[in-house]
Amino acid sequence: MNTDPSDRKHEAEPSERKMNVLFLCTGNTCRSQMAEGFARKMCSDSLQAYSAGVDPGTLDARAVQVMAEIGIDISGQRPKSIESLGTIPFDVVITLCDHANETCPYLPGKVLRLHQGFDDPPKMAAKETKEEAVLDVYRKVRDEIRSFVATLPQTLGRSNQTDKNL
Repeated sequence: MNTDPSDRKHEAEPSERKMNVLFLCTGNTCRSQMAEGFARKMCSDSLQAYSAGVDPGTLDARAVQVMAEIGIDISGQRPKSIESLGTIPFDVVITLCDHANETCPYLPGKVLRLHQGFDDPPKMAAKETKEEAVLDVYRKVRDEIRSFVATLPQTLGRSNQTDKNL
């Protein structure tokens, strides 16, 4: 039996590989989908982004629309549960709403949990009567999420070469 350490499969240390980051929301229909889209576009050198919901719903068409306005296509993303992501070893879980923060299930391993709440665009826009005003609510939250995601590599101690100027 060969016990030469050089023959062993090298498994990357967390500091040597992309961090697996999960954005978690209640329905995984809007905010967490936007965050995943931004992270894939702006932080792909240092983060592998995923999103899920504690009670998945249907992808929000307005979220897709306002992301497309700035050149990020999330139309192929689908709401999903944490369980549907299988055994991905998440390094970081970021809850984006209070409900997800309060009901986030236990994830095995050494997982950093962060919470950064954002307003719920459908709820905030419910009182608006004009479509442009509704979209402005979505745009406001989108831009807040973009600013937050742009700081993630630095917050998590990662360098990032991907374009942050969206």
